[in-house]
Order: sequence, then structure tokens, then C-alpha cells
Amino acid sequence: MHHSYESLDRVGGVARHGLLAPLRHREFRLLWLGMCVSLLGDGAFIVALAWQVYALTDAPTAMGMVGIAMTVPTIVFLVIGGVASDRFDRRRVMIAADAARFVAVGALAVLSLTGMLEIWHVIIVVAVYGTGQAFFAPAFDAIVPELLPERQLAQANALDQLVRPIALRMAGPALGGILVGVLGAGAAFALDAASFAVSAAALVLMRAPARSAGGAASSMLVDLREGWRFVRGRSWLWATFASAAVAYLLFMGPVEVLVPYVVKHDLGGSATDLGLVFAAGGLASVAVAVALAHRGLPRRNMTFMYLVWVIATLAVAGYGLGTTVWHLMLASAVFNSLETAGTIVWMTAKQRHVPAAMLGRVSSLDWLISIGLLPLSFALTGPVSGAVGAQATLIGAGLLGAAVTLAALFVPGVRAIEGANPRRPAPNPEPISV
Repeated sequence: MHHSYESLDRVGGVARHGLLAPLRHREFRLLWLGMCVSLLGDGAFIVALAWQVYALTDAPTAMGMVGIAMTVPTIVFLVIGGVASDRFDRRRVMIAADAARFVAVGALAVLSLTGMLEIWHVIIVVAVYGTGQAFFAPAFDAIVPELLPERQLAQANALDQLVRPIALRMAGPALGGILVGVLGAGAAFALDAASFAVSAAALVLMRAPARSAGGAASSMLVDLREGWRFVRGRSWLWATFASAAVAYLLFMGPVEVLVPYVVKHDLGGSATDLGLVFAAGGLASVAVAVALAHRGLPRRNMTFMYLVWVIATLAVAGYGLGTTVWHLMLASAVFNSLETAGTIVWMTAKQRHVPAAMLGRVSSLDWLISIGLLPLSFALTGPVSGAVGAQATLIGAGLLGAAVTLAALFVPGVRAIEGANPRRPAPNPEPISV
């Protein structure tokens, strides 16, 4: 039996059930607590990594190399991670990913604290980090519907997007900036390593959901082909994946590489200032997540999602237009808050309209296609910014990325699931047009 989502789509629908309702379920509560701690560590890691790389090399090109080293393994292993999350115990897949990242980031902390760190050490560590993410992310996306009643998925996603910015974009970066300024980057790396240990411990304490192990007789290749056919037959999936891939190519590398550079070199800021820029985005994201949780999800969900993502991408240009740290904080607030609003809608749409047995594969393809061009984005950022300047690169990235995102909204079939019954895809998918 499928639960009705009608109440969640009305204004105030989520609020009636309570934003914290998913935390009444023990297994989800453990997953959520582990995630909170891990995200806090990751937020500190983001600031420490950027500051450490620039301390070692003082070159945007080197930061781009680190970005490539992190994203390529993620892309390479995402499909395998998605299939693994549909075939095996998703909880154990996540434990293994946490354990690998604990070891890698722990080694980075030791090398940094002892003054022995070199840039090639950083590249190796972030490669392991990215590989772990490739296995953890699809399993996490797919396990949530196993732990909760379907009627609470929107609340769980709103809760996720409430905590994620607090930890990853606000508290974590702020704490990371303080640690880097007082104790050095190694202390922030140590915090992130410890957070992976806490996350793994929370997962160990969980009882495996009934549907964690796939047990399918088919091969992994057959499973992968089945997931790919499912995606290709539905415009709302493949068009969103593809538009995200191009938009991320245009703006993700410039944001990740050049915002720390602008803060440090163009504005003369400190690691604490960089943490404040990230934290401003986190605070705004929290406000939007709470507001959306209380108002409920919009009926025209895909239209809403694309429009807020278009405005969010335009805000990337604000990083290039800013002349003070608070200008960058404002751009970060606009970008992250609207990105959060769209993400809540997107996560809920996938969980509603993709069969549970295929959700891991679809999530892995989402990640794979969306970030597939990130290595190229990181590779191009250094040369382009060297030719036209960091600020001009950010402005151009925001404008072009927004245009691509808006264009995808008009692909036939993208809005087909607006008002459709959840988890009941049409028997005859749309014709494949790619």
C-alpha cells in the first residue's frame, strides 16, 4: 500500500506531522546523529583543505588539481557504489566508506601536524575521500526510505537540509576556521577523521533494515543496465542530471577554487573570514529549510525546483561582484538557501517516484552524471581565471550556469511528475530523446 502524499503537498502539510517526527524512529535517529557529526567534521575539512593547499602552493591551479583528485574517483566508483547499495546491506556499505575515510583523513592530520605534509599527500588522501563518498552517498540516499514511513520522507529531507547547512556550511566551517587559525589545519583534519569514526559507530548500532540486502540473482552489469534504462525513459530524471552536469561544469570549479582565493588574495581576508562566508550560506539554508518544512512542498514541484536553482546559480556571479567579505557572505546566503530549497524538492521527488529497489542505482547515476564534468571544471578554472581574472570567471560562471539550468525546465516531460501518483511510474515511459 502506498501512503498518500497529498497532505505534504498542501501549505502546512509537513508541519502538521512535525519536523522532528522522523527522529521518533530509532534507526533513523542513529543515522541522523552520525550524519550530523560527520557533516560537522566535513565542514571543518572544507576550510582546512583550501587553506592548507594554498599554504603549500599559493596557486589556484594546485587547488584545481586537488579538486580533480577528489572528484575523479567519486565519478569512477559511483556506479559501482550505487549497484552495491542495491545488492548488499546498505548500512555495511556506509560503515566501510566511513572507515576508509577515517584512515585517510587521520593520516592527513598526522602529516599536517608533524610538518611533513606535501601536496602529493593531499592528492592521495582526497582520492580516498572521494572514493568513500562514491559508496556512501547512494547508500545513504537509498536507506532513508527503508527506515521511515513514506509519509515522513518530506520531513526527513527537510530535516536533512536543516542540519546539513548548520553543520556543513555554518558550524563546521566556522569551527574549521578557528581551528586552522589557532592550532593549524591538522587539528581540523583530526576533527573530521574523528567524525567519521562517530558516524561509523552510529551505523554499527543500527539494526539492518529488512530491505538492506538485495540478494538478487542477476549480475551487477544487468542491475546497472536496468537502472540506466529506467533513467533514460524519464525526462524528469535525465534532463535534470544532464543540466546539472553542464551547470556544475560552469560554476562548481570556480566556486570551490576561486572563492577561497578571492577571500585570501583579493580581499586580504583570513581563514576565519572564509569560514564566515560559508557560514552565512549555512544560516540562510537553515532558515529556508525550516520555512519549507512548515509550509509544505509546492504542487508544481519541478517548476519550483528549477526556478530556485536558476536564481541560486545567478548568485554565483555575486562572488565575483563582491568587494568586501560581507558581499561574499550575502552571495553565499542567496546561493545556498535557494540550492537547499530545490534540493529538498528533488530528494523527495526521487524517493516518491523511483521504486525502492532501484533507488540506489538511480541516486548513483544522479551523482555520476551531475558531477561527471567536475574534473574538467577544476582543470579549466586555473587557466581561465589566469586569463580573465578570478572575479570575471565567477561572474561568467554564474550567468552561463543559470541559462543552462533554465533551459532544462523546457525539455518535454520534465514537469510530467507534477501531480503524479508517487512510486507509480507510467507503464510506457516517455520516448527516449537522448
